[in-house]
Amino acid sequence: MYALIASEEMENPLLPPIPELVIGLIAFLIVFLFLAKKLIPNINKVLDERRAAIEGGMEKAEAAQAEAQQVLEDYRAQLADARHEAARLRQEAQEQGVALIAEMRSEGQRQREEIIAAGHAQVEADRKSAAAALRQDVGQLAIDLAGRVVGESLTDAGRQSRTIDRFLDSLEVKAADETKAEAGR
Repeated sequence: MYALIASEEMENPLLPPIPELVIGLIAFLIVFLFLAKKLIPNINKVLDERRAAIEGGMEKAEAAQAEAQQVLEDYRAQLADARHEAARLRQEAQEQGVALIAEMRSEGQRQREEIIAAGHAQVEADRKSAAAALRQDVGQLAIDLAGRVVGESLTDAGRQSRTIDRFLDSLEVKAADETKAEAGR
């Protein structure tokens, strides 16, 4: 019994028996080889695919962002061009408006001057017509009056015309003298 106790005392409780240690080591190597040959390459493959997908997604996102930035810059450039074009069109419209107003004013001035000239011509024609009619009426009255004063009829047309002309000329001379006298005062 003593040998049994001595053999039991020699065994260390922290160290497993050698056969168990060998079987455990063989099992560990089998599991390790299985993991190294089958599972780890699959895991690495999946991780590489994920990394590639993430990097590709990031590249796509960066490309999309760059494209969006380019589209935004193009839009801003088009907007600036449209604003410049609108300002140019407004300026042209204002210039055309000013030119049209100036043209209409000059046309109105020309028409006004034509109307005034036509009015002056009409007044002059009316004055001459009225003067001729007045001369005729005054002449007739003068002949009638002269015929009564003289006591004979002055029906001869030539004599009437000369008498009327002398009478009216003397009236015009008197009117001109009175105008000069008033201007001298």
